[in-house]
Order: sequence, then C-alpha cells, then structure tokens
Amino acid sequence: MDIFQIFSQYRDLIYLIIITSYLGFEIISHVPMILISPMNSAVNSIHGLIVIGGIYVVGRAKEDDVTVLILGFISIIFGIMNLVGGSLYTDRMLKVYKSKEKSED
Repeated sequence: MDIFQIFSQYRDLIYLIIITSYLGFEIISHVPMILISPMNSAVNSIHGLIVIGGIYVVGRAKEDDVTVLILGFISIIFGIMNLVGGSLYTDRMLKVYKSKEKSED
C-alpha cells in the first residue's frame, strides 16, 4: 500500500484533522493570558481520554490492520506526552502563583 492509496482511503479524515488543527490554533491564539492555566488543566483531562481511546482502538484492532495499530499507538504516545507535559506545566504555573501570594503577605 503506497502513500497515495492511504491518502485516498483516509482523505476526509486528513482534511478534518487539518481544519480542526487550524481552527484550534485560531481559537487558542485569541484566549486571554489569564485563562491559559485553567484551560490547560481542562485540556489535561482531555488528553487522558485520548490515551484511553487509543488503548481501546489498539485493543480492538485486527492484527493485519497496520494503519489502525500505528495511528492508535501514535495517539497513545502523544496523549501521554501531552498529559505529562501539561501536568508539569500546570504544576509549575500553580507554584508561580502560590509564591506570589506568600510574598504579598
């Protein structure tokens, strides 16, 4: 199976990913800075769902469906990376706000 067959088979999905990525970038770029940390906390829970969904997809995939297995594995890896990175970022931001509150007292 070459790249053109894969593209023609998953054309609508690829277009959907491109459009939602652009839309997400445009929406996030217009969010005020004060809302970034709470929004990141909410996104962390979404990444947890992505990891669970990826595990479900890989578990239910047929052994000969390599495309589904690869995409499921990639979603698990990226979901875990985003979950861990987002949690570390949120923790770091909370420490920054916590140290500012203590210094004001």
